Amino acid sequence: MIDIRPARPDEYAAAGEVTVAAYLAEGALAPGDPYLELLRDTASRAAGAELLVAVDETGAVVGTVTSCPLGSPYRELGTDAEGEFRALAVAPAARGRGVGTLLVRRCLERAAADGFDQVVISSAEWMTTAHRMYRRLGFTRVPERDWWPRPDVHLLAYVHPLG
Repeated sequence: MIDIRPARPDEYAAAGEVTVAAYLAEGALAPGDPYLELLRDTASRAAGAELLVAVDETGAVVGTVTSCPLGSPYRELGTDAEGEFRALAVAPAARGRGVGTLLVRRCLERAAADGFDQVVISSAEWMTTAHRMYRRLGFTRVPERDWWPRPDVHLLAYVHPLG
């Protein structure tokens, strides 16, 4: 059983470590990459957005995602009519249990409840497992909204219609 809910302050560190471990497991970021510190800083994400966690039956944080409401400094692509989330991560040991799907569905539900027309996200080019999940859940690519936050990182844009 996986519970998806807002993170408590005592879970921020665990959520940060899950995020870093998930990104490092993909092999596209080196251990010293400065982006890892941003991923680890879940307290800031919780202050500027909604930090959600997936907690397993033992109480361990096994996944996390940041839902970015209007006005959040963590929004990257979303217009005023679009929901957005980022930093989706599942602990390597918890992969294959549907944790990522549960987190994404919660973000879609939240965006629909907030009255958005669709959800837009960015996903790094190398996150091919996530891309398969996004397509399975009804996201489609919108290449015209792709972007490069730094010269070595190409982010692919996906949208999911709501309603």
